[in-house]
Amino acid sequence: MSDQSRRKFIKHIGSTAALLGIGQLAALGRENEPVTLLQPEQPFAANDKIRLACVGMGIMGFGDVDTAIKVPGVEFVAAADLYTGHLDRVKEVYGPNIFTTRDYRELLQRKDIDAIIVATPDHWHDTISIAAMEAGKAVYCEKPMVQQVEEGHKVIATQQRTKAVFQVGSQRVSSIALAEARKRYQAGEIGQLNVVEARMDRHSALGAWQYSIPTDASPATVDFDAFLKDTAKVPFDAKRFFRWRNYQAYGTGIPGDLFVHLISGLHFITGSLGPTSIYASGSLSQWKDGRDVPDVVVAIFDYPETKEHPAFQMTLRVNFADGSGGGEYTRLIGTDGVMEIGWNDFKIKKHKLPEAPGYGGWDTFRTFSEKQQAEFVKDYNAHYGGNKGKAVETTSNYAAPAGYDDRLDHFKNFFESMRTGKTVVEDATFGLRAAGPALVTNQSYFSKKMLRWDPVKMRVLA
Repeated sequence: MSDQSRRKFIKHIGSTAALLGIGQLAALGRENEPVTLLQPEQPFAANDKIRLACVGMGIMGFGDVDTAIKVPGVEFVAAADLYTGHLDRVKEVYGPNIFTTRDYRELLQRKDIDAIIVATPDHWHDTISIAAMEAGKAVYCEKPMVQQVEEGHKVIATQQRTKAVFQVGSQRVSSIALAEARKRYQAGEIGQLNVVEARMDRHSALGAWQYSIPTDASPATVDFDAFLKDTAKVPFDAKRFFRWRNYQAYGTGIPGDLFVHLISGLHFITGSLGPTSIYASGSLSQWKDGRDVPDVVVAIFDYPETKEHPAFQMTLRVNFADGSGGGEYTRLIGTDGVMEIGWNDFKIKKHKLPEAPGYGGWDTFRTFSEKQQAEFVKDYNAHYGGNKGKAVETTSNYAAPAGYDDRLDHFKNFFESMRTGKTVVEDATFGLRAAGPALVTNQSYFSKKMLRWDPVKMRVLA
């Protein structure tokens, strides 16, 4: 493609992207394939100070705070956590003046706190989010938004009643790559969508949630009773506290941790409200460490035809016992091409069928008499002469620039909503439409039944 043709293509598609050679992003395409480098919006200036607190200073808590304070005008002032060591680490990282407490309610009572990050185990998400909105705080709640479907409806009702700024932390929906992917999908570049397939496989102890446990973990350093909340009362167990994802009582297993990312991205790209049927199967294959959730899950989701998209089927798989070493992909397969989505990059491969059907090979043509073969060829050429027999194959690559952080953009959107009243990109309703099918996946797995889901009312059908 000439430079002039490239410029015409970019102008025609209306993209804000700039075209670069493959040498700068070699991982995204074969040699000599161009890559479209997507450009994020210019950072906005801080109009006023936002004082931020975080409940739950584990992996996601520290990661969210580290990202959030990169946004101009955001100041981290307080943290709550049930483990004393996490609070000690907060002061080591962010300074001795950070207010810390084991009781999250102390943060909600403070008038100088504007926003709360909820990065606790899943079974606490709804309670803290609702209490924070009732206290007049903006809320950034980690995914999945809730642990149970009914909890999601309570969060939605609270957001609508209080008018609080509330955003779910599935950051992919703020990615410039997914925004471009949505535009390409809506332009019909892959034809009619018919199948979505995704996998996110791992083969490591940390990837299977066997997180490190501090040597000082004890009833003296951990408020274990508060952690249990309204679940069954059990003796202190450091594994349950620090590896909570392994237990149905506190987490949401593979679907809530990983499927929800894939579902969020799909709904953002296609505009879908969700599937109508869900069936899941799997096993506990390798990580038999006391957990009561599977380490292999495969689920099939049937999406109905709507005005936004045709009917299609989605298959999701996560395998924590993948002896090949793991890997992931998401593929939206249409009649004219496939969109392969990475984390902040994607490619579109097109294989447009020729007008001519072809003949020969594994075909009835070779069973014809010589005379009939000659007549057939003559008739075929009369109908399908020229280039009508050639398939059209193209590949286009798109990527965010090196160092791009979609979670930073997600926080920028959250804080901009606080400052300007702009609609958040992932409100409570979007959050339940993404979390709901993931939660029903768990129900299907444990009940060994296919379940019906109402994507509009967001409820399991009897």
